[in-house]
Amino acid sequence: MTATNVYPPAAEDRTFSSSFPRLSLAPAGTDPALLDGAWWPRSRDLAAELPELTAALDPLWGRITRVTVNPTFWPVIPRKVPVQGHVIHVGWFEPEQDPHKLLLFSYTTGRWDLLVIPPQTDPSTAAWLMAEAADPARSLTASGLMQGAELFRAAAEADWDLVRETVWDSEGGHSARPRPPRRVGSLVTQTQRPTEGM
Repeated sequence: MTATNVYPPAAEDRTFSSSFPRLSLAPAGTDPALLDGAWWPRSRDLAAELPELTAALDPLWGRITRVTVNPTFWPVIPRKVPVQGHVIHVGWFEPEQDPHKLLLFSYTTGRWDLLVIPPQTDPSTAAWLMAEAADPARSLTASGLMQGAELFRAAAEADWDLVRETVWDSEGGHSARPRPPRRVGSLVTQTQRPTEGM
């Protein structure tokens, strides 16, 4: 199974001048349970971000004519956004729509739901979210994926802490602190450090 990725190779490039949206879509012909993919905008400015997004999606899904968001994370919601030769009508729903989701409607084809990854997300977490949201076997909501991303980020930080501790130990830092208890079967033993002068 492969996903359609419509984002530039340098996904960590956060400059606003790029003409490619950072986007990952479920494979064509699959029926995703809750999400059709993920979008990682460079800002929270819908008027600036939607033209780039629809330019990538119109050839795949048909002309996008309407978009809805939850206003929780969008400071300004324009009623209309001009895009290549037409206008997108933008609406919002607060209690009914997941705050991490963007709904897109095409006049001829249907509706698609995209996870919206916050612009300030670090590249490794964003890549994880893009892969998860484009997996048609996933059954998490957009908010559920964002909670999963927090766990992913925390695990990555814990791994980095382990790497730093390993480097510190390899540079002689281990003798500056007692070693933790070591489990042997059901017994716990304390590893002794040699005393100085022996």
